[in-house]
Amino acid sequence: MKDKNLSGEMAIIDQSEGGIFYVEHGCPSELIRWHSHEHYELHLIVNTTGKVFIGDYVGRYQPGQLILTGPNVPHNWITDNDTYGEVALRDMVILFNHDSIEKLVQAFPEAQELMTTLDLSHAGVEFVDFDSGLAQSMFSKFRDAKGTDKLIHFLSLLTKVSRWENKKKLSTVKMSLSMSGAAENKINEVVKYITDHYQDDLSLKEVADLVNLSESSFSRHFQKATRNKFVEFVNRVRIGRACTMLIETDKRISSICFDVGFKNITNFNRQFFRLKGKAPSEYRKITQASLGRGSPEIELVSQQ
Repeated sequence: MKDKNLSGEMAIIDQSEGGIFYVEHGCPSELIRWHSHEHYELHLIVNTTGKVFIGDYVGRYQPGQLILTGPNVPHNWITDNDTYGEVALRDMVILFNHDSIEKLVQAFPEAQELMTTLDLSHAGVEFVDFDSGLAQSMFSKFRDAKGTDKLIHFLSLLTKVSRWENKKKLSTVKMSLSMSGAAENKINEVVKYITDHYQDDLSLKEVADLVNLSESSFSRHFQKATRNKFVEFVNRVRIGRACTMLIETDKRISSICFDVGFKNITNFNRQFFRLKGKAPSEYRKITQASLGRGSPEIELVSQQ
């Protein structure tokens, strides 16, 4: 199915295969926004340069960048607007759900090798220096194939990237799908709620009530899924958004503090330094200078 969303942009969305589907779009596009969803996303950039945001990671992107994000990991790619006009094709994307891969592994144990890479994707993983021409060719073959040929091309691509040795974990906001069933669905709902409402005054009781769990039960399940306590996870999401605003805007740091949900500047500065190892003002100065120089990749996240 083709959907003409914006002038100069064509999105191709094919969900006929159910668990695995394909999207491509140009720039500008309504699909370019900071968001998360329940699918794994294998994302290839084929045109333009700009900034990439994965969880609380911020870096540069360029043509050929290949990243896999796991379920509920917030992400976005923002093009350098002063360099490019309308671009017909910027992103080639394959999305697939966890159940599809889990059933595949159950039926064919040989596919177990894929699970290590999928686990890394819960923090976002980049396949550094992957052959961009090969990647685009494999994405195109998947897009154009039908039936079992589509599945074969998908597995070939996923196996190829899983065996790629030069992998780079990106974000410290990590999701884990070690749970299953109703508990997992509840946590997924909460993570989506947090990424949509991080600027609000979120409380443990509020989100526990959202999924009809006691506070103690919710806390236990949430920490198991995200490897963070509730307050820690919210702070990481907020600091990740603050990083974006420090780089993308000229807003005062005090305004950004309140915009992302912190109630006082002292706590904001303390949490920012704890996660980033530097004050917000220093972070802004260093990263704006580095990203402005067009550095192909900047590591801004302490992998704790």
